[in-house]
Amino acid sequence: MKLSLRILAGLAGAVILAGGARAQVPAQKPAAVVNGEPITQSELYAVLKTTQPESTTPLTEAQKKEMQGTALNLLVEDLLMRQYLRKTAPAASPHEIDKEVQELVAALAKDKQTLPEFLKASGQTEGQLRADIAARIQWKNFITPRLTDQAVKQYYDDNKMFFDKVLVRASHILLKVAPNASQSDKQMIHNRMVAIRQEIAAGKIQFQDAAKKYSECPSKENGGDIGLFPYKFAVLEPFAKAAFSMKVGDVSDVVATDFGYHIIKVTDRTNGQPSDFEQLKVEVKEIYAQEVYQHIFAEQRRTAKIEMNP
Repeated sequence: MKLSLRILAGLAGAVILAGGARAQVPAQKPAAVVNGEPITQSELYAVLKTTQPESTTPLTEAQKKEMQGTALNLLVEDLLMRQYLRKTAPAASPHEIDKEVQELVAALAKDKQTLPEFLKASGQTEGQLRADIAARIQWKNFITPRLTDQAVKQYYDDNKMFFDKVLVRASHILLKVAPNASQSDKQMIHNRMVAIRQEIAAGKIQFQDAAKKYSECPSKENGGDIGLFPYKFAVLEPFAKAAFSMKVGDVSDVVATDFGYHIIKVTDRTNGQPSDFEQLKVEVKEIYAQEVYQHIFAEQRRTAKIEMNP
């Protein structure tokens, strides 16, 4: 049973699931099919059984459906990454896998636990454990050559505001754009947003009032305010780049993200604290690896053929 949905892979704090010992239940309709490869109902059930919170109160149907959707999305994510690594990364050797298993056995022995006891407690076979270890090694084989000192330092320099813990507070107006919107529909929504910005610039309406009137984000109830956020991992990259390039009180031009079109107003900014690359080098390397993973997954998801059958 594959429960290691998020395995820390040494230098990389990234998601990867094993690709070897997948249960096969031909008689059942797959929970999902990803680029022609099935995720079985038994895999989904195994994850749900392990991740379901202990409670004396039965889950509602809505809660069950939400948990099922979350678990299935994680399995899809894992499979997409495994498929990518099969094409791009050296596989783990039997020697590498044996070495890690032996290290695990030695660590368990210090806690007076055997490998069979560990496997029983974690609900997996030794084959599945080895497959997870193989996946972790394969991710490490992929990411380590990319984590050169030069690349990591460049990442630090490009994102110094994040490592300096600078925060920006902003409000925004959002007009959503459907993923399958035509170019003419996108242009129409963009033109509407330009008109809203012109209305604000001309002083015909205050920004917070325009947000309440026009925005399609729940933040409209607070005049578009989304609070303080860092440069990375809180808002989409185009939004962050625009907001962090502005001064307090500035109103942006129209900014496009995967959600749609935004107008951003920066309302506050903290100074943060100057950071030192040498002291943060290990952390920077881990964060950089995580972002490499995220970019790969986003691209794989964008181009994948996925059939969900929850």
